[in-house]
Amino acid sequence: MLVIRREYQLAIQKRKYRTVIAFICGLIVIILMIMGLASTDWLMADGWRQGLFMYCIADDAQQPLPFNVQEASGCYPSRNENYIHAAAGLCIITLITDLVATVLTGLGLRTKEHHTKYKYYRFGVIVMGLSLVSILIALIIYPVCFAAELNLGNRKIWEFGWAYGVGWGAAIFLFGGVVLLLCDKESEEIYYKERKIVHDNDSRA
Repeated sequence: MLVIRREYQLAIQKRKYRTVIAFICGLIVIILMIMGLASTDWLMADGWRQGLFMYCIADDAQQPLPFNVQEASGCYPSRNENYIHAAAGLCIITLITDLVATVLTGLGLRTKEHHTKYKYYRFGVIVMGLSLVSILIALIIYPVCFAAELNLGNRKIWEFGWAYGVGWGAAIFLFGGVVLLLCDKESEEIYYKERKIVHDNDSRA
């Protein structure tokens, strides 16, 4: 009996480590998404920087400007393109859903009641999975739709900036968090069932 209890304690400790790592992944994603949403370095060319909410024109930008923009140097609200608005909206959804999933994971870590813990993890992994899907769609539609208007770019060289890379970094951390929470949710369910069986056997004895 002591061996079984010790194995349970070791299993609990391992699950807690996985959940803590998933919680940290969620916090990192929050930081990365705020950086990505605030930056104008999603798409870059000579004298041009474009983000999800603003684009900026350098003082020495070569004419004609990309996408037939007729503006002086400075930063302006994003162009009225559906793919830019869609990517921005999906990134906001990613931030909100990841925040909710991280809170649920934290609540799961705090509670000691295994059934409640399992419910938190179950909803947490669903919400974090939604967050992962949202950022992946945003990261795919942004370059694909940009390629469709490349003939209006008026630049030979275009590159995706660090903010776009931050989006992929957030996707990687989200994927890791989903996998860890999924494993922990399943092991929590198994542990809960096994613990109930052991408890029932002890009661009969």
